[in-house]
Amino acid sequence: MERLLRQLSQLNGPCGYEQNVAYFIKDYLQDKADQVHMDHMGNVTARKKGGKPGPVTLLTAHMDEVGFIVKKIEDNGLLRFEKLGGHDDRILLAQPVSVLGSKEELGGVIGTLSAHYMKYDDPKKVRSHANLYIDIGAVSKEDAIDMGVEIGTPITWASENRWIGNKENRIFTGKALDDRAGCTVLLQVLNELTDQEFPGELVLLFTVQEEVGLRGAQTAISRLDDIDAALAIDTTAVSDTPEETMDQSLSLGAGTGIKVMDFSLIVQKSIKERLKQAAETSDIPYQLEVFPGIGTDGGAVAPANSGIPTGVLSIPSRYAHTPHEAVSLKDLEATKDLAKAFLLHMEDGAFTF
Repeated sequence: MERLLRQLSQLNGPCGYEQNVAYFIKDYLQDKADQVHMDHMGNVTARKKGGKPGPVTLLTAHMDEVGFIVKKIEDNGLLRFEKLGGHDDRILLAQPVSVLGSKEELGGVIGTLSAHYMKYDDPKKVRSHANLYIDIGAVSKEDAIDMGVEIGTPITWASENRWIGNKENRIFTGKALDDRAGCTVLLQVLNELTDQEFPGELVLLFTVQEEVGLRGAQTAISRLDDIDAALAIDTTAVSDTPEETMDQSLSLGAGTGIKVMDFSLIVQKSIKERLKQAAETSDIPYQLEVFPGIGTDGGAVAPANSGIPTGVLSIPSRYAHTPHEAVSLKDLEATKDLAKAFLLHMEDGAFTF
């Protein structure tokens, strides 16, 4: 699972430009699932039948990562940009990026004033992304265009993956863990079910454009009209660091998060209790999560097709939507184990209100 997480994190797939990730996942699934399908929007669906009677259970995660897009090329070759997904303007300055040009991937850096100019500037000022620019080394607008850049060229972070922590508490850092970590969980669940009997049918859904409004999930779920229950797997922001806004209610390394509520979904009590029971029966560490500052594809799945009982498993994450997101291997394993345990105990797929 560690190798798969690294592979997925290193792929570039900002919102609306998920092709690299979608085709990697589609190819990965070909010999592991009974059916694999990519729709016109780019969502990837795989289906695998179990060996026992049971319901149709959906596991879903999104493939896109937050990024940027070229908005304007200045006469001197610097690139103005717009956001794809949610970013904090405070972290943008001097960050390395990859500009996904039509000819090749170009290195770049988000420009900032030299420290030597601080005495002439307001050091407390946070410049909006609209006032920032990306330097790719072009000397003119024509030079940038010749390098393969145009209006609409997508951009991602250019950070490297690293392991930090000790052997008992391994932390993986890098870009796009929201939600390539969730995609990793789905693929690993399928891997572990290869030689294991499970009830019903498993449907895996990998969606596009989650970060800009759950658009891929809304499209894909409309054609999946036989789903009896669903789990969305996504990352969530922990609150265990020293900032004054943190309330210490969700911690890195303390287990998978069983969603209770976020701004997109109030989880049905029966499915939340089924997840808790599965975790306790299998001795899987978990935390209950109430966090209104986030939404997931579960919010698009739950109201579809006259209502689908939908839960969410959250992989705790620090530094979300930055170039250096961090997740615990223990939490990743716990999320995978609970998703699998939930599926294996789905002989009775009925969920009452």
